[in-house]
Formats: sequence, structure tokens, C-alpha cells
Amino acid sequence: MSTGRDQTIGYLAAAGTVAIWTGFILVSRLGGKSALTGHDILALRLGVAAFLLLPFAGSLPRGSWRDARLWTLGMVGGLLYGVLVYAGFKLVPAAHGGILLPGMQPFLVAAVAWLLTRQRMPRERAFGLAFIALGVGFAAQSYLAGSAWSAAMLAGDALILSSALAWAFYSVLAKRWGFHPWLLTRFVAFSSALIYLPVYLLWLPKQLDAVPMSTLVLQGLYQGVGATIVAMLLFLKAVEKLGAERVGALIALVPVLAGVAAAPLLDEALSGWLLAGLVCVSLGAFVAARPIARLVPAACPATR
Repeated sequence: MSTGRDQTIGYLAAAGTVAIWTGFILVSRLGGKSALTGHDILALRLGVAAFLLLPFAGSLPRGSWRDARLWTLGMVGGLLYGVLVYAGFKLVPAAHGGILLPGMQPFLVAAVAWLLTRQRMPRERAFGLAFIALGVGFAAQSYLAGSAWSAAMLAGDALILSSALAWAFYSVLAKRWGFHPWLLTRFVAFSSALIYLPVYLLWLPKQLDAVPMSTLVLQGLYQGVGATIVAMLLFLKAVEKLGAERVGALIALVPVLAGVAAAPLLDEALSGWLLAGLVCVSLGAFVAARPIARLVPAACPATR
């Protein structure tokens, strides 16, 4: 049964995830605007993460490499998500990614959870999601009103939205199957790198020599350490303690926080629409992420 201490740990882990994912939007935008390809950024992410985690490979539980559920999570949450999201960031502004990726998580996670478990959404949580939807709409108005739409931009939006759906499936399945966060973080990094890096080295286009070393270091460390290891551990811990739906609601803070941070850091305009979105999404995330007393708490995932 969930305790007050578990709740506190879960919310602290979720706050750390929100902070790192906000930076992920900004750093990925910088990478997308550079000469690096999406393949390059994913290779840096997986290569750095797998290299740093390599000393812990031998401590994976026996049978991990034969577990179909672990491979499913690795391919969906590591490889498929990475391929889609970085391809999308090469075609659309980061603002689109912020709206379609973390902004859509509460709705996609709720839909996937219903699809897999047929559990109805509590009224309180639906009320919170309505405010999140309003806030994301305000943020979208700020970002998208003056956009020059094109076939490439629509394709990029489709890629980002597909990556958000892949992450929603990963979130719900990770909670449902109950693997320990440390095990899952390592296996997702190793399995994704094992499949992707040989393909990248042999066949995919590369532009690593077209950018300064500082760009490679920034992308490698933030994507490989921050987004893949630290954020993954925090995210899985938050899902373990709070559940995928409540964490998904908190993740909805990322698009507007990224928009606010982009104003001083990337010289982007901070409009009234964005500020209104921040208020609505913050309120909605608070309501949707609160414990619901009448629900029977789920047992904590078993460690493996």
C-alpha cells in the first residue's frame, strides 16, 4: 500500500523528471537546428548511456536477455521512441515537440491505460485533464498561430506525436509489468544500443564532423546521461510510486515550462497565451495528480 513517504518520493522523482525533460526540449531544439542528423543525436544518446552503464551490465539478473517483456520495453521506450522523436525535431520547431510530446502524455497515457486495463478514469482526474487541455491549447495558440505550415512540418508533427504514443505505451507497460527502475534503465540503454548502433555505423548518414566538439559534448552528455539515465531512473521511480496516469499529468507541465525558459535562453517571445497556458496546465496537473481517496491503491511493483 502506498504510504506518505512513497508519495513524497514519487513527487520528488516526478519533479526531477519534469526539470530534465524541460531541458531536453531546449537541448533537442539546439541539436535539431545544427548540422547533426537525428541519427547522430540518437547515436550519441545511446552510445554515451551504454558506455557509462557498461560496468553494471554484469549485474543484470539471470534471464534478462531472454525476457520478452524487457525487450518490448527496450524497443518501444528506447529505440522506437528515440528514432521517432529525433527525426521529428529535425522537421519542426521544438515548440511543436513540447506540445505534442509531454503535452499530450496525460491523454495518451489515459487512453493506453484504458485500452490495456479497461479501467475508467476517475471524475477528478478527468477534470484536471480538461484544464491541461485548455492550457496546452493556449500554449499552442502562442506557438502555432504564425507558423508556415508545410508537408515537412506536418510529417514532423506526426513523428513527434507517434513518439509520444510510444512513450505512453512504455509508461503503462513499465508500471504494469513492475520491473525495478534500475534494471529497466540499464536494459533499455543496452538493448537499444545493441540494435541501433551497428545499423548507424554501417548504413545511416552521419554529420558528426560538421559541428564543433562543444555541440557533440552537450548532446552526448545531456541526451545520454540526463535524458537516458537520470531522467529514466526518476521517471520510473515516479511511475512506481504514483502510477503512470498521475505522472503523465505532471509531465504536462513541460511544454509551458520549456516555453517560459526559452524566452531568456533562446530569445523566444513570451506571450500572454503562453502565460495563460502555464496557469491552466499547472492547475490541471495539480488536480489530476492528486491522490484519489476512494480508489484502492495498487501494490508497489515487485523488484526483479
